[in-house]
Amino acid sequence: MRLPNLERAYVPPEKIINYLLDTFHEQGRGKALFFLHLGFLLEDWDTLASALIRHAAENEVVSVQTTRFGTRYVVEGALHTPGGRVVQVRSVWFVATDASYPRLVTAYPMEELDDQGT
Repeated sequence: MRLPNLERAYVPPEKIINYLLDTFHEQGRGKALFFLHLGFLLEDWDTLASALIRHAAENEVVSVQTTRFGTRYVVEGALHTPGGRVVQVRSVWFVATDASYPRLVTAYPMEELDDQGT
């Protein structure tokens, strides 16, 4: 399953600028260090926004959770970076009950598997 209404997907600029690329954000610091290390830059924040939309377009939804507020979708898979690397990322999208478009909630690196594949 792919993210529904992908063509209308919205990545709020403040989600990228004030969270995913903000090394001073208490909860976002680790994510910011990860994305910055991969070549995503604060002054070019829309590159990360575009990469996350591409991530949603190229990878499958692995989890769907519906609540009275809307539906949460988790997408896992390859994210292409500005430097040409490909890393495994989990992105979370939300479609509010009164909306028809997915909005980015967060994104972060997927945990690496250990030698036993767990």
